[in-house]
Amino acid sequence: MLDLAMRSPGPGSLSRWLLLLCVIAAPLLPSGARASREVVREHGTVRDAEGTEIPYELGTLYVPENRRVPGSRSIGVGYARIKARHPTGAPPVFWLPGGPGLSVLGAFTGEDAASRGRLKSWLTFIANSDLVVIEQRGYTRRGEMLEGTTDAWPLDRPASVQAEAEAMRAQARAAVAAHPDKDLAGYTIAACAADVDDLRRALGYDTITLFGGSFGSQWSLAVMRLYPEIVARAVLSSTEPLDSGYDMPSQVFAALQRIAHDADRDPKLVPYLPPGGIMGAVSALHQRFARGPVEVRVQSEAGEVQTVTLGSEDLQRALLSHTQEGAQWPAFILSLYHEHYEGWAREVQEERRPHPVPLIGPLIDSSLGVTAAREHLLRTDPALPLLGTWNFEANLASAPDWPTPDMGDALRRPVETTIPTLFVHGDWDTSTPIDNTLGLLPYFRNGRVILVHRAGHDGPFYQLREAPAAKLAVHEFLKTGETSGLPTEVSLPVPEFAVPAFAPPARKEARP
Repeated sequence: MLDLAMRSPGPGSLSRWLLLLCVIAAPLLPSGARASREVVREHGTVRDAEGTEIPYELGTLYVPENRRVPGSRSIGVGYARIKARHPTGAPPVFWLPGGPGLSVLGAFTGEDAASRGRLKSWLTFIANSDLVVIEQRGYTRRGEMLEGTTDAWPLDRPASVQAEAEAMRAQARAAVAAHPDKDLAGYTIAACAADVDDLRRALGYDTITLFGGSFGSQWSLAVMRLYPEIVARAVLSSTEPLDSGYDMPSQVFAALQRIAHDADRDPKLVPYLPPGGIMGAVSALHQRFARGPVEVRVQSEAGEVQTVTLGSEDLQRALLSHTQEGAQWPAFILSLYHEHYEGWAREVQEERRPHPVPLIGPLIDSSLGVTAAREHLLRTDPALPLLGTWNFEANLASAPDWPTPDMGDALRRPVETTIPTLFVHGDWDTSTPIDNTLGLLPYFRNGRVILVHRAGHDGPFYQLREAPAAKLAVHEFLKTGETSGLPTEVSLPVPEFAVPAFAPPARKEARP
């Protein structure tokens, strides 16, 4: 599915527009007629910040849809390659996107800020080595774009984990029924790892360097486990180990506590703080919603008024979903504490409408799953009353309904490796807590870690935005494997915290 604005291109964007038409047309080729491991290539140029034209290759690698089934049809996996400006013999950097369900090759044609920023970042890699970007099977516009649609959730009753689990089970059954011509069992993390190896061979590389964040790090770990001989080194950020696809609630909560520590000391937020600060507000909110749901009237732009019912499990979900930007989260919590629910209710109103979702996420996650030991820790975690089981319940409950096979504990459990690996992880990361990296590090004999204080779930170079020397050291590691210049810790300055969109309440004088 591709959403294009229907407007005529200006003169300056004509070349990008023509290339975009080529990108759109590529999936229309009958992929089943392509031989496995066949590559179809196109070529183009982009300009860097200095105006220099940089050539690149945009291609489609055809791979078996289900690698376990002989004669499986071929599907396309999109990739891009930018050759090194000054080749040094360093292995190419294979950049693996996150998600699952993130398509990135539009960066070559997109005019939006995200596309321009991604392309600018990619061009920093090619000083000494080739850069290869590979997309995920099942979510690439040069192949399959597998999507489903969520059902509408009622507004007149609170959300619940149990209802979400049942909805995901129904979504799995609907996905299978909607794609009778596809073998959905083939969309696993092991198959994604094999795609990387196939592309490596197709492009003529002996070894590669892996660069991935979030799911991209988990994908990289699968490559390192299944094809260790092809990986020269790796840079992994916001690491998601193979047995940690579902985050430990207490570790997420600890990241929130670290954010609250700085927020409690912000002079602009102090007038809004209750006793106990931000975490005191969280505790008070849980006690308030435990007494019963609240109803919030929301008026649309058209003047229609609807009532949104919000309960204790909605609050748990909100604590998880509003933490991506640490500088914004305290203002959200304080707004709820002071009973300003309208903004939250509008967000929930939008979330409960039907919307498209990539199927590759649950196909991969349900297949990878967790070990029994990890599931026990998840279900007995002390922070469950605060954050609930939103992070894992629906995936675990629906796993039997998705057709992808269980990957097994042999893949999930960490094993020792000598592959030189640099981890970059922020201690404000609430999507993949820093404990993920700290728990994995002992298995990496040649592992190093940069702990970034006050960094969230961003990519490594954005996490290191205040540390240019550290960025240079990371690039040197990519080029040579040298680790002597790498710091062990970087501290970012306290951010400019957002302030609630209302005046602070008047302080009540203490009674004698």
